[in-house]
Formats: sequence, structure tokens, C-alpha cells
Amino acid sequence: MGRVTVRRPVRMLSGNGERRRPDALAAEEPMELRVGGRALAVTMRTPGHDVELAHGFLLSEGVIGSREDVASARYCNSVDDSGRNTYNVLDVALSDGVPPPETGVERNFYTTSSCGVCGKAALDAVKLRTRYSPGNSPFAVHRDVLAGLPDSLREQQRVFATTGGLHAAGLFDSDGSLLVVREDVGRHNAVDKVLGWALLEGRIPLLDNGLLVSGRASFELVQKAAMAGLPMLAAVSAPSSLAAELAAEHGITLVGFLRGDSMNLYTADHRVS
Repeated sequence: MGRVTVRRPVRMLSGNGERRRPDALAAEEPMELRVGGRALAVTMRTPGHDVELAHGFLLSEGVIGSREDVASARYCNSVDDSGRNTYNVLDVALSDGVPPPETGVERNFYTTSSCGVCGKAALDAVKLRTRYSPGNSPFAVHRDVLAGLPDSLREQQRVFATTGGLHAAGLFDSDGSLLVVREDVGRHNAVDKVLGWALLEGRIPLLDNGLLVSGRASFELVQKAAMAGLPMLAAVSAPSSLAAELAAEHGITLVGFLRGDSMNLYTADHRVS
């Protein structure tokens, strides 16, 4: 398994002069996802929880809907110059009767760590239809619960505390308990890891939970929430216009600028009391 952090020597300059010391950096390595031996996508990610990442990605792309849809997931024998397995190629075998991904799902390019939707041919191609509509979910939280979530998330960001260079995502319930937290150099990867965890735990659809992200709320993150049946997405930063439009379309409560006791409710605000 690849390293989560990498140490490099740095020259630090400040008002007190300069010094040299090692610094911890968040690891970023490519992972190729194959389905049935056929390359589907390459994403730049922080190594770790790769099986969850694959399951979450396939869920959010509409390829699978439950853990029973996957027969196996295994690393391929991809080796580096020294002959060691890089653990950077993962092959997923779908269960009998599960259709393979459509051609439009294929990513014939690198998905960067900062943007997962870039490169898809057209907007209609990413407006996938969910099997689990969250619009009628009775899930609701008190504003005080939401206000405490960013601090709870930060407390569990162990790699961020070391490197300062990772995004995080977490699932929460109505009383503010975080069920799972995952970190990654990419926002969408962190979310996929969380959704993959939920799928492997048999928790999909997530109609009684919310999703918290450490950065902004993009169109793709709202789409991932919809595909998992999540009725709420809360972000510490701003949403995009398309994120708000898609959240409204699916009846998802979209919370932005969640900082302390202040927050903006963009859509379906009835879930916040």
C-alpha cells in the first residue's frame, strides 16, 4: 500500500531568519480503476481506502447500487522500476447480471485531484438519475448540530493535522455524530471513499444521514449525494450555481459557509430547525 504522507526537506524562511527541516506532504498517486479488466478511470488520490473509493465512484456513476453488485475488488500486479507492486491499479468484477458501465462513463483522461467532473463531454452526461430519491426524506437537524460539525470533522482529520493538505468528508446523523470520516487530496475522492464505506456497510440509501465536506460544494458533490440518497449536503465553503440548481432539483438541503453558528441555507431549508 502506498504511503499517506511523504517527508521532504524544506528551506523555511521567516522574519526570524531561515532553517532547514523535513516537512510532511500529503501523498498523491494515480489509481487506475478497471471494471472487468477494462480501464474505466484514472484518478489522482491519496493512497488508502482504495476499495471504498472504487465502490463510491461506481455508485456515484450509477454503475452499482448495492454491495451485492460487486463480486470482487483486487489490486492488479502493477510494478514500479524496482519490481515492487505500486497498488495503484484496482480491478472490480461486477456480479452476474449487473450491466457493465456505459461507454459514456469512461474517463479517457486523468481525473485531477481538484476536479472530478472536468472533461466529461456535456452537462447532460453528468446529470445522472438516482435510484434513491432523497427529496421525501424526513431527515432534519437543529442548527446547533450543524454548527458543531466542522470542529468535529477537523478533530478526526489526522493526516490534515500533519500536512495541512487534505480535504475531508464525513457522514453525520441527526444528533451530529460522525459515522465515518475520510481524507484525500481530492474533494470528490474523499466523498467517494465515504460513500464506498456506506455501501460496503449496507447503509445505502443514506436517507437518514447528511454529508459534510471540508471545502466547497460543487455540482459533482451534489450529484454524488443524490446518487447515494443523501438528503443534506453541508460545506464549510461556498456552493456553485449548478450545485444549488441540482440540489433543488433533487430536494437536497444544501448548506454553505458553515462556520461557527453562521451558515447559508440555499435549498430545502425545512430540514434545519
